[in-house]
Amino acid sequence: MTSFIATPRRLLREILKPFRDQQPASVLIRQTARKEWRLIFVNLLCSIIQAASEGLTLGVMFLAVEVLSKPPGKVFEIGQKPFFKFIPNLSGPLDGLTSFQAFTILLTLAVILKIIQGAAMYIGSLSIGDFGNRVSCRLKSGLHAQILNYSFSCASRYRVGDLLYINGSGPGAVINEINNYNGILTTTLLLLTYLAVLIRLSPWLLVAAIIMGGISVLVQQYVLPRAGKLAKISTELGIELSSRMTENIQGLRLLHTSGYLDEAAAEVDRRAKMLEKNARGQIRLGAINGPVTLVLPMLMIAVIAWLSLLFFGQRSSGVLPSLVTFVVALQRLNGSIGGLSSLMLSRRVNEALLIVLNNFLIKEDKQFRRKANEAYRGFNRDIRLENVDLHYSSDLAPALSGVNILIPKGHTIALVGSSGAGKSSIADLLAGLYEPTHGKILLDGTDLRTFDPQTWQKRIGVVSQDTFLFNASIADNINFGTPGATQADLEFAAKHAQATGFISKLPDGFNTLVGERGYKLSGGQRQRLSLARAILRDPDLLILDEATSALDTESERLVQEAIDQFDRQHTILVIAHRLSTIVNADCIYVLDHGQVIEQGNHYELLEKDGRYARLWQQQVKATKIKKVTQPT
Repeated sequence: MTSFIATPRRLLREILKPFRDQQPASVLIRQTARKEWRLIFVNLLCSIIQAASEGLTLGVMFLAVEVLSKPPGKVFEIGQKPFFKFIPNLSGPLDGLTSFQAFTILLTLAVILKIIQGAAMYIGSLSIGDFGNRVSCRLKSGLHAQILNYSFSCASRYRVGDLLYINGSGPGAVINEINNYNGILTTTLLLLTYLAVLIRLSPWLLVAAIIMGGISVLVQQYVLPRAGKLAKISTELGIELSSRMTENIQGLRLLHTSGYLDEAAAEVDRRAKMLEKNARGQIRLGAINGPVTLVLPMLMIAVIAWLSLLFFGQRSSGVLPSLVTFVVALQRLNGSIGGLSSLMLSRRVNEALLIVLNNFLIKEDKQFRRKANEAYRGFNRDIRLENVDLHYSSDLAPALSGVNILIPKGHTIALVGSSGAGKSSIADLLAGLYEPTHGKILLDGTDLRTFDPQTWQKRIGVVSQDTFLFNASIADNINFGTPGATQADLEFAAKHAQATGFISKLPDGFNTLVGERGYKLSGGQRQRLSLARAILRDPDLLILDEATSALDTESERLVQEAIDQFDRQHTILVIAHRLSTIVNADCIYVLDHGQVIEQGNHYELLEKDGRYARLWQQQVKATKIKKVTQPT
């Protein structure tokens, strides 16, 4: 008895859940529903029409069977049949007609009702489909916008594969949720219609339907929790598999050069088989419902046929119509229960992905890009880092501690130090990727946090060792971030980046496609395009983060010449591995474990005979050894 009471309550909770749930996906559905209320109204109206048409069709079927059970001739007093006391006007016009005439009218009416039901189903499907796609469209844009609105530190917590998986599958999960909810609503209305018909025909025979429903409930109590658990595991495995495949594709070069291709393929195959095994378990659980809802009614029909002689046999007429209508209504009721079971199972499976989506959409535990009203318009004197600390995580040692650096306008400042000293962290702070945990970055005495970050970032140029190029033309890659640049501007930037020479030799010049991440170009060519992109911006600050460390001697010479030309009129921050490239810097800061331990120009630092002097001597010695060992 508890199961019978719990099932309607569970069903009611499922129907009301989208109206009460405060999860982001449900809130988005409600917001779109308020905006697109006409679509929701049309869908609800169509669901009601479907249920009403189905009930009237059963009534017409009752009359048709009654007509067929009569001997040829007149049909009298059909409107007084017990089944139609609550709709007495349905069959009154048939009184006095011949069996053939009445049957023809009933067949025509049945076809019309089914056409109406089909049209309502079609229009309802269109309305809920349009609604689902509009929600999906908003969600796709919202997911992408949220990823871009994360602070860099927040976005860096996610793997690329995770973001791609959520962005790709999240909208589909919401559409499935809408379709499942619509199916539950429509099926519930049909179920209530069949129940009304069964109760009207024989409340006692409805006990059979209750027994059948009870068995279905027991099946669902076994299936749903296990299906939900498997769905959660499948979602986690799917995300892991997607992330690993994405990383393998992104790291093809590494896999090839390390000879790890077979191992990578085997790892993906292992994860795919785990996902397949879990999916098979889901299929086995889902397959239980079908046979139960198929076999159970046939067993009950035999019982109903026998019981009908007891309950309908006392009637002077209408035994056969009552029996046929009851069996058909019971069969369709069973179909509705089976449909509800499938929809509940589908919702449970879909719920696992919705949990991932909602966790991603929840904003309370995320950090977003800072926004400010004041726009950056340039600096006239200097950029200053005052007592700057930076902690990437509370469980890690600080990346920077008490750093003070002065970058005067029009000067070239260099940062040197061993790996992990904090050089790139300073570059990331100036690029706006992170904000100081303590201390300030001042532009002419004004805190950088006062300005809108994007207005600052659009006025700086960053060239790093890891150059990113889009799978587009050379012109589009140079022009990225500088809309409105003319061809003359592109050529000027390419010339000053020492890139004109190799561009002119390409078959399509500036229109040459560079391939995914610029794989068609050499490292030096990609670096010069990145420098041309920065020069095109005419930045207030150019940040060179190990820009030449991975280049060969000739490529480094060309890039260095380009930097030297650019150096004459601009403010530059250089993070250098090769000290020979920063000899002419106005000031060099030496860092160690996140702190500035020395500062001065090249000659001043050599005179101090400290860390910088030792680094210089090591590199000079290494260069001499290299020259001696080179073949003549």
